[in-house]
Order: sequence, then C-alpha cells, then structure tokens
Amino acid sequence: MKTPTATPSNALTIDVEDYFQVSAFAPHIPRSDWPIRECRVERNIDCILAMLDEHQTKATFFTLGWVAERYPAVVRSIVKNGHELASHGYGHERVSDQTPDSFFADINVAKLLLEDISGEEVKGYRAPSFSIGEKNLWAFETLEKAGYHYSSSIYPIHHDHYGMPNAPRHAHRIGNLLEIPATTLRFFNRNWPASGGGYFRLMPYELSRWMIRRVNEVDQLSAVFYFHPWEIDCGQPRIPGIGAKTRFRHYVNINRMESRLHRLLADFSWGRMDQLFLIQA
Repeated sequence: MKTPTATPSNALTIDVEDYFQVSAFAPHIPRSDWPIRECRVERNIDCILAMLDEHQTKATFFTLGWVAERYPAVVRSIVKNGHELASHGYGHERVSDQTPDSFFADINVAKLLLEDISGEEVKGYRAPSFSIGEKNLWAFETLEKAGYHYSSSIYPIHHDHYGMPNAPRHAHRIGNLLEIPATTLRFFNRNWPASGGGYFRLMPYELSRWMIRRVNEVDQLSAVFYFHPWEIDCGQPRIPGIGAKTRFRHYVNINRMESRLHRLLADFSWGRMDQLFLIQA
C-alpha cells in the first residue's frame, strides 16, 4: 500500500519490444530473422499487467507496430486494463537512421495500426533508443504532421549512442508538440540518468529511489520512468557473438529487475503520461 505523499505523481512507461529487437543487437540479428525468433513479449506483458494490477497502478505502453500487428491481443489487454497505448514506431528503427519521409511512413503506419486494433486514439510517441537529438530536430514537425500530441524521445544526458544534454529537463513545447524528456537529476553541474532502463538495473535501488525523490521534492517535477518487457525475462535466449559492453548492458541484474519494480511501484505514486502531462499542458 502506497503512503500518501504531497509530491507529484510520476509517469510509468513501458517500451513494448522483444529482446531480439534491441538496437544494440541489430548487427547480430538481421530484421529478416525477426519472424523466426522465439517471441516472449506476450508472456512478459502478462506479467507486467499483473504487477501493475497488484499495485493499482496505470502506465503508458509505447508499443511497436511490428508487435501489435502480430499480437493484437497484447494491445487489447493493455487498453482493457486501463493503460495508455502509445507508439514506439513500427519497426524499431532509430530516427537518426531515417529520412523525414521514411520516418513519417514509420510513425504514421504505427499510429494507424495501433488505433485500428485498440479503438483508441494514440497520442504519444517515443523514439527507439531516444534517437532524436540536435541533428534531427525535424522529427518533431513530422510527429506533429502525423497527428501525435506529445513525444518522450529526448534523453538530456551524455551517452555513446544517444542523448541531448543541453535540452530542457522538463516538459516543453516544440511547435505544438509537447516533448516530455526522460528524467534526469541535475547534480554537480551535470545531468544524471534517473529514468530506468539499464541504469536502474545497474545502480543500487536505494540510489534510484533517492534520485526520483529528489526530482519530486527539490525540482518539483514529475519523473518519467521507463523499462522494457525483456528486462524482467531471465529465460530469454542469449545472443551469441555480442561484445562485452553490449552483453553487460543488456543482461546486468535482469534477475533482480522484477523485485526492484515491485519496490518502485510501492514507494511512489505512478500514472499514465497522457493523464499526467496533457491535462496540465
């Protein structure tokens, strides 16, 4: 049972993709192999929905069109349980690897597909691997053209694969689109990741909890936390031939992730992106 708190509610988000669709695995798993890989997303989403129900928590599921097309029951379960359905694009291609035309085609077909399956308007989008940065800001105009209301695609940190450290840390307008960045903590004149993913699995839980509390109480901001269904799946097939860094980032502390999520859901108040940010905008 959550303790009543005066701090803001936070946004819990899940990037719905399977283990073999991770960007870091792209050199090792060609897209042509995706249809023949063992898919585990249904089982993992069922576990996540049960966990959220146990904690009486609603969340936003940024879902790949590729997954929705093959597993429409997953999409319907997300919506039936009162969660927000949002877009992760169709084929998990980095925005930085696309042209404006190919990007529009990707996000447009994903939005139409998700809406057709769910019967609900899809308002939000998150770029695979937070792949919108200073070199492709045209993407926001394209998202607006496709009918999205908000994006959560910028991570204001330094990272070897993504990041825009000089971007605002809070929700802000870019044209008519609301960009809601992944949460960082400003400390020692630097932005530190406080949003989930591999950082959440790597750091001690108490440090992650302290960072989110500080963002809530000192910055008076709502946190945006994210994770992936494969991060709770210890039984996923291991990918051979990947480098040591990629192996570490993907598999570190996966066996502890589910228990940490239970603690996180109990320690903070969580909700959907649309209800937390669009109503205030």
